Amino acid sequence: MAETLPVTHRRVLGIALPIVLSNATVPILGVVDTGVVGQLGEAAPIGAVGIGAIILSAIYWIFGFLRMGTTGLTSQAIGEGNRDEVDALLSRALLIGLSAGAVMIVLQALIFRGAFWVSPASDEVEALARDYMQIRIWSAPATIALYGITGWLIAQERTKAVLVLQVVMNGGNIVLSYWLGLTLGWGVTGVAWATFIAEWGGLALGLWFCRGVFAQTAWRSAARVFDMVRLKRMTVVNTDIMIRSVLLQAIFVSFLFFGADFGDVQLAANQILLQFLHVTAYALDGFAFAAEAMVGNALGARARATLRRSALLSSLWSGIVCAGLAVSFALFGGAAIDTMTTAPEVQAAARSYLPYMVAAPVVGLGAWMLDGIFIGATRTTDMRNMMILSAVVYFVTVFPLMAAFGNHGLWIGLLLNFVVRGASLAWKYPALEAEADRPRSGPVAAA
Repeated sequence: MAETLPVTHRRVLGIALPIVLSNATVPILGVVDTGVVGQLGEAAPIGAVGIGAIILSAIYWIFGFLRMGTTGLTSQAIGEGNRDEVDALLSRALLIGLSAGAVMIVLQALIFRGAFWVSPASDEVEALARDYMQIRIWSAPATIALYGITGWLIAQERTKAVLVLQVVMNGGNIVLSYWLGLTLGWGVTGVAWATFIAEWGGLALGLWFCRGVFAQTAWRSAARVFDMVRLKRMTVVNTDIMIRSVLLQAIFVSFLFFGADFGDVQLAANQILLQFLHVTAYALDGFAFAAEAMVGNALGARARATLRRSALLSSLWSGIVCAGLAVSFALFGGAAIDTMTTAPEVQAAARSYLPYMVAAPVVGLGAWMLDGIFIGATRTTDMRNMMILSAVVYFVTVFPLMAAFGNHGLWIGLLLNFVVRGASLAWKYPALEAEADRPRSGPVAAA
C-alpha cells in the first residue's frame, strides 16, 4: 500500500528546522576543541588538532554519499509502502558504513602518509597530528555508519531524532574534550579520545533510535539485504553521488589554491568569506533534506502532484531563507568580517568582495534545492552529469576571468558554477516529474 502524506508548510518546517538547529552544533565543536588545546599555551597542539581534523573530515566527507543515497532510496520505499525494503536499507547502509570504516583502519598508514605529502607540516605538528588521527581513525566505522543512520531517519522525517543525536554526540564530545584534554592533562590525545568516545556513543544512540527495525525480520534476511538488483541499484546511486561530491570538493579546494596566487591578504579574505557560504549551506540543508524526504516519498507513491508541491513548497521556504541571508550579509556582513579578523588590510579586502556573498544565496538557491530534489528522486545520473558540466564550465572560465579581473574573477567563476549547476538541473527537472507517471516495475529507475 503506497504511503504519501499531505504536503504542508508545517510538514516542511517540521523536517527542516531540526536539521538547521543540529547543523549549528557542528562549528561549536570545532571552536571548543581548538580552545581546549589553545589553553596548553603552545602553537603546535592547535595546528595538530586543526590539521588532523581537516584530513579526517575531508575523507569522511567523501562518504556523504551514504547519507544522501540512503535518504533517497528509503523515502521511495516508504512511498511504495514497502516496509521490508525500508528495514533492509538500514542494514545495507550499516554494512557499507562499517566496512568502509574498517578499510580506513587497515589503510591508515597510507592515508596519513598521503595526507602529509599533500599538506606537509613541521615535525612537531605532524607528530602530534599523527597521535590525534591514530586514535580517531578507530571510530571511522561508527562515523561513516552514522551517515547511513542519519539518511535513514531523515527519509522517515524523524529529524528531531537527528537533532537529539547531534546535540548528545557533540555535547558529549565538548564535555569530554575539556575533561580529558585539560582536567586530566592529556592534551591533543585527550581531544582525540573524546571524539572517539562521542562517535561510538553516537552510533549506539542512533541504533537505539532505529530499535523498532530490530524487532522485525527483514533487517536480518540475507536474501533481502543482499538482493543483487537492490544492491546494484544502491551501488549506482552511491557511486554517482560520490563522483558529484568529489567534483564539488575539487572546485572548492581549487578555489583556495587559486586564491593563494593573489597573495596572503586575498587568501585570508577568501577564507573569511567562505564562512558566509558555510552559513548559507547549513541554513539551506534543512530545506534540501525536506525536499529529499518528501520528493522521494511522492515518487515512490507515484503521486506527481504531491511531488511537484513538495519541490515547490520546500523551495519557497528555502527562497525566504536565502532572501533573509542576502539582506543580513548586506547589512551586517562588514561587522562580521571585522569580528573574524582584526587585520585592517584583510578587512578591507574582504569587504570589497562582500557583494558576492550577498549574491551567493540567491544565485545558489537553484543548485542547493535541486540537489535535494534530485537526491530524493534518486536521479543521480543527472546529478553526476550536471555536476561534470558545471565543473567543466568553472575550470574553463575561471582562468580567463582571473586574468581579466583578478580575485574578483575567481569569485565570479565560483558563482557561475552555481548558476550552471542550478540551470542544468532545472532543465532535467521535467523528466524527473514524468517519472512519477510511469508504472512501477521493481526499483525505481535511476536515469
